[in-house]
This record gives sequence, C-alpha cells and structure tokens, in this order.
Amino acid sequence: MTITFRGVIPPVLTPLDESGGFDERAFERLIERLVARGVHGLFVLGSSGEVAFLSDGERARVLASAVRIAAGRVPVMAGVNDSTPARVIDQVKLAEAAGVDAIVATAPFYARPSAAETEAHFRLIAAATELPVFAYDVPVRVHSKLDPAMLVRLGLDGVIAGVKDSSGDDVAFRRLVMANRAAGSPLVVFTGHEVVVDGALLAGADGVVPGLGNVDPARYVELYDAAVEGDWARAKELQDEIAELFEIVFQASGVSGEAAGLGAFKSALAHLGVIASNRMSQPVPSLDGDTVARIAEIVDRSKPLV
Repeated sequence: MTITFRGVIPPVLTPLDESGGFDERAFERLIERLVARGVHGLFVLGSSGEVAFLSDGERARVLASAVRIAAGRVPVMAGVNDSTPARVIDQVKLAEAAGVDAIVATAPFYARPSAAETEAHFRLIAAATELPVFAYDVPVRVHSKLDPAMLVRLGLDGVIAGVKDSSGDDVAFRRLVMANRAAGSPLVVFTGHEVVVDGALLAGADGVVPGLGNVDPARYVELYDAAVEGDWARAKELQDEIAELFEIVFQASGVSGEAAGLGAFKSALAHLGVIASNRMSQPVPSLDGDTVARIAEIVDRSKPLV
C-alpha cells in the first residue's frame, strides 16, 4: 500500500509521569486527541519527543506504543537521530521492528561532516532500509544546514522521500520549494516553522510538522484545509490565532530551549487535562509557579478544542 505523507503531522510529545518514566496512558490520550482532530500523521521521537534524552529501550517502547495506538489510521514517522550512519542504522532497526511507516534522520553531528559526507550519510541510511527516508533539516541541533540542491538530488535519486525543514531559514526554504518544483517535485516538503505556516503553504509546502500542534491540532488542520481550498484570508486569520497561542513558549526565562518550549507545550496539555504531568526529562527542569499560570491564561484565551 502506498502511503501519502502530507498535511499536519505533529511531532508528538513524550509524556512522563512524576517519577520520570514514560506515561503510556497519557501518550494514548494525546495521540487519540490528535487523530480525532484530523491530523494526517504522527512524528514520534523528534526534538519535541525528547528523543535525545531517551534510552534505546525507552525509544523502542515509545515507537511500539505509537504504532499500536495509531492502528493504521494515520502513518507513523519515527526519528532515528544519532551521530553517525552506523548508529542511525541501529535506530532504523528499532523503528522497523516497531512497524513504523517512515523514518526521519538528521545530518550527522559531533563528527562535523563535510557536505559530501552528509550526502553519503543519507545514502547509507537509505540503503539500509526499505522505509521512506525523510531528511530532517535542523541546524540548531546538528550545526550544519542541508543544501537544497543536495536534497533535490537525493530526491531525484530515490534516496529520500521528503524533507522536514526546521531550519527557520525562510529564504532557504523558499529556494528548496522552488528547486523541488523545477525538478518535478521528487520531494514532499514539510515546514516545522510554526508561526509562518500560511506563508510556507502559499510557497508550496506539502504540510507542517508543528510542535504546537500537540496543543491545538484542530486549528492547524483547519489552516491546512483553508490553504488547500485557496482561502488565504482564512489561513492568515488562523495563523494569527496560532501565533497568539505560541506566546506560551516565551513565558519562561533563564532556562533552556527544551524547558521553555517543550515545557510550555507539556504545561498547556496538562492544563487541558490531556496529560497528567508537565515533567521533563532529566536534567531539564519542569516549569512551575507563575510561569505555568501565565501559560494557562494564554491557553484559556485561545480556547483550543479538547
């Protein structure tokens, strides 16, 4: 069966209980809510899923749970992030064993590869699996930017099926979309830039992978549908509403990006009763006190569907 990757594919958070263990019941509530609100797929073990903090055993459990809960209703994409091809391929095997539908891989990191080595990295991963491979462009994490020409070349060669662009580089994103279109659109292109989704879709993106989509999936789905229908005025209106909700990530100060951003998403979901705790992976602190109260106020004003 050919699976279509498009639309709104949230990078699913990994809920933890108060002891720091994987909260599978909360994970199921979260996924069921996402599916009920019309998302087109799930991306597990991405940055929003705290993949860097999870052991292989924990990753395997999250993957198996996601596939079980999704039950074929939407495709499941799995992050296989690690530092070198051999280590990534080990993660690919975990994902294959769980039964996911696609894998998402970053460029190598720590090893500081050249452009040619980065391209070889993706070719080695693709040669090791029959699953569709998506390139994850996230320079803030891996300290290198994926070249649009290389990505299109990998698409034309059948090495990768698409790109998740979380670079925040709108010029490079536009260049990628244009180069992909000129080459016959071998790639499915997603933006991970949560507050300019309307612009990305207008430029030609095939969908969005928004961390904030964990909190308000319905609004993102409505935004995508408006773009498909060519109702750009409505798309902008929805994007402005989403941008107001996105203010939750700016409520914490003096903490890491994980604590401020993912902590805000988890705090919002705990406030909505979707997950039981806003606990973060160690050593990241969980948000509390006035910060959580301000997040709750913003969420209440936004009124996401529960």
